[in-house]
Amino acid sequence: MIKQFIAYESLFKEIDQLSELDIHIYVIGGAVLLYRDIKPATKDIDIVVNTKQEFDELIRVLHHLGFEDTSLKIGYDNFNLDKQLKKGDIHIDVFQKEICSKFSFSETMIKRSEEIISLNKVKIYLSSNEDVFSLKTMTERPGDLDDCVSLSQRGLDWDVILIEIKSQIENSGKNIWITWINERLLDLEEKGVSVPILDKTNGLACNYMGNLDTKSNL
Repeated sequence: MIKQFIAYESLFKEIDQLSELDIHIYVIGGAVLLYRDIKPATKDIDIVVNTKQEFDELIRVLHHLGFEDTSLKIGYDNFNLDKQLKKGDIHIDVFQKEICSKFSFSETMIKRSEEIISLNKVKIYLSSNEDVFSLKTMTERPGDLDDCVSLSQRGLDWDVILIEIKSQIENSGKNIWITWINERLLDLEEKGVSVPILDKTNGLACNYMGNLDTKSNL
């Protein structure tokens, strides 16, 4: 478990020293909550890079630093996880653009991200709490549901979450993830979290299932 974000800051500096290319790294998971004092520790750091060139360079550097590839962890079945790496206590999950069945790290998510570290080659950004929340609704890990509760308690712009979901549906050819999101929102409601967009996500999920039934009857 990592209890201080400075452990990642040291890693980013090492990456910067060895990278031959500019790399923009977007942090999307529990490490964001650690940085923002929403949770006391995290098991891993989830990051996204947008291009294959950045991805290949980042993996090359991490291997050079002694990180080793590991197998897919439980709870990531819905994700398009490109690499999982480990060195000591640091576990890194790396995505390249697409995170989950056509749910991609969009331009609007990039714009909402906060730049926190700017080095010679490497720049580090934290995703917005709203986007971290949305992404955590797609896993099946109990800890992520607890993180969603904590994020809700901190305060979320639910309109931003709904607009992003609708935009992803409009721009993707496959949107089964809306059913995963909706199920997790229902779970959160059972935990006492007020989810003001639940009626609308219910409608989106029902539309998706209805379209599936229509296609199966053709």
